[in-house]
Amino acid sequence: MKNLYGESIKDLEEYFLSINEKKYKAIQVFEALYRSKVKNILDISNIKKTVRDDLNRDYFLGELKLLKEEKDLEVIKYLFELRDGQAIEAVLMKHDYGNSVCISTQVGCNMACSFCESGRTAKIRNLSTEEMVEQVLLVEEYLGERISHVVVMGIGEPFDNYDNLIKFIDIINHPKGLAIGARHITVSTCGIIPRIKDFSNLAYQVNLAISLHAPNDELRTKLMPINKAYPLKELMSALKEYQAKTNRRITFEYIMLEGINDSQELALELVNLVKDLNCYINLIPYNETSHFTYKRTKNKAVMAFYDIIKKNKLNVTIRREFGTKISAACGQLRTKKEEL
Repeated sequence: MKNLYGESIKDLEEYFLSINEKKYKAIQVFEALYRSKVKNILDISNIKKTVRDDLNRDYFLGELKLLKEEKDLEVIKYLFELRDGQAIEAVLMKHDYGNSVCISTQVGCNMACSFCESGRTAKIRNLSTEEMVEQVLLVEEYLGERISHVVVMGIGEPFDNYDNLIKFIDIINHPKGLAIGARHITVSTCGIIPRIKDFSNLAYQVNLAISLHAPNDELRTKLMPINKAYPLKELMSALKEYQAKTNRRITFEYIMLEGINDSQELALELVNLVKDLNCYINLIPYNETSHFTYKRTKNKAVMAFYDIIKKNKLNVTIRREFGTKISAACGQLRTKKEEL
C-alpha cells in the first residue's frame, strides 16, 4: 500500500487507468484531499463507492504524528515522528503577507556544515514526498489557517533528495492541490551544482536560495565541506547559467558568525563575488547552541557589514528573528529528543 499524499495527479491518472476507470478521477481525489481536507479515503464523496473501495485497498492516508510543539511570538515549531520512529521538524512563521512553513527534506544531513545543528548528525534517510506534503498539511490543520508560503530550508539538503522534492513541489503547487504559487515557494541549497542545473530546466518559477556564508573558498571550505566539491568559481558560473535560463532573482543566505565571517573586508569580498548577479543578500543572526562554539555577531558589526553591501548598491536585508525563546536553531528540537 502507498500513502496517497505521495501521489501526483499523473500518478493517480495512471492508477485509475490501470483499474479501468477514467483518469479525470485523479482531479476529484486531489480536490477531496487538498480542498475538502478529507482524512479518510472512504469519506471521499465525489467518487463512487466502488472506486473508493479500490483506493482504500491500495492506499492509506497519513503517517506523521505530532510529538511536541514550542511557541513563541508569531512562530510555532513542530516536532513530528515518522513511521520508523525518526523525528523531523517544521516551523510555522507568521508574516504580514501570510503564513509560511519551513519544512525538512531529510532525517539528518550529510553536508556537515560546521555551524549547523541539522548537520551535526549524518543523514539517516531521505524523506518521502508524502512526508514533506504532510508537514504542510498538518501545520495548516493545527494552525487552522491557510499556508500561503513554503520554504524548504529545514533539516537536510533539499537537492540531495531531488526527485522527491520536485514531486512535492508539483503536488503543493498544483491548482487542484494546495495551490501554493510557485513564487511563494523557496528552495535552499548549499550549492550542489548538477541539481542547480536541473532546477534551471524546470517549468516552475520557484525561488532559489543559496546557503553561502563565506565569500572566498578558504573560509567557505572550513565552514562548509561541500565547497571542496563545488568551489565558488564553479558555483557562481552555474548560478549565472541558472539566471540566464530563468531570469529569476537569487537569494544568498549569509549567517553572521562573530569573528569568523563578519569583517568589513569580507563584506567587500562578498560584494565583488555576487555583484554581477540579480540577487539579494539575506544576513542571518546565528542561533547559538550548546554543541558549537560559534557566537552570533554583535548588532553593531552586523550593521557595518550591512552598510558596506548597501553602499555598493546591492539588495540586502537582515532576517527578522523568530523563535528566540524556543529551540530556534534548525534541528535543535530534534537533537534534544535524541539526547533524552
